[in-house]
Amino acid sequence: MTRSTRPSARAGRRLVLAGALALTATLALAAPAAAHAEVEADKPQALAENVTLSFVSEAESDSAGFTDVRVVLPEGIAPADITLAEGPKGWKLTPAADGYTLAGPALKTGVDAEYKIKVRQLPDVKQLVFKTVETYSDGEVSRWIELPTGGKEPEQPAPVLKLKAAAPGAKPVAPSPTATPSPTPSAAASTPSTTASAPDASPTAADTAADEDDGMSSGPLVAVILVALLVLGGGAWWLVKRGSGSSGSSEPTGSADSTEPTGSAESSESSKSSKSSGEN
Repeated sequence: MTRSTRPSARAGRRLVLAGALALTATLALAAPAAAHAEVEADKPQALAENVTLSFVSEAESDSAGFTDVRVVLPEGIAPADITLAEGPKGWKLTPAADGYTLAGPALKTGVDAEYKIKVRQLPDVKQLVFKTVETYSDGEVSRWIELPTGGKEPEQPAPVLKLKAAAPGAKPVAPSPTATPSPTPSAAASTPSTTASAPDASPTAADTAADEDDGMSSGPLVAVILVALLVLGGGAWWLVKRGSGSSGSSEPTGSADSTEPTGSAESSESSKSSKSSGEN
């Protein structure tokens, strides 16, 4: 009986061990990928003011250290609404159009990049996504910018901060003076207006120049017309005068013509008288 029970006990232990290993493997496969860029807040609540966000970028490289971290701010947080509260020695925060870059001397290999920024106010949302791009001294780049899709955790997830609902009576504060949206559109609007006025002015100048050109060109044209009129007038006067002279000279010619018949008559009469005298 004892011999028969020992194999059964061994088989049971083997089954338990196999089940534990299978469960461990299943949990390991089902577990999401560890985030290598994380964010936390001292007041993770919508519309909370003067919130300190703590960021950690875990070092993965075995041969290089971090040189900069680039973060894209979520909608509702402007670059002008954040300030660097704490960071690696020598690192400085530079605002960008859609976020900021924190950079400085390369950290030692294996040292995480940890820093804190202060936000004027968090937006009224359920969660905030801070897409992060890390650069190492050897040029290697790690991009933690992916979001979960279909319930699956991505391989390189972006840091996500979940927020509690806003406190009763909490309201959005006015934008900071340096990030006021109104001056930016007005300045942008003034630029088009100035640009638009320039084209309006340029045609006017062109029209004025054209008018001046017309005035300058009309002077010689008038002079040419006057000269032409004078020439035509002088020619007409000369033709009229010549016509008058021709008509005056024709009258003596006509009188001479009229005297010619008289002369011929006299010659005929003389010839007749000579004939009659000859006959006598």
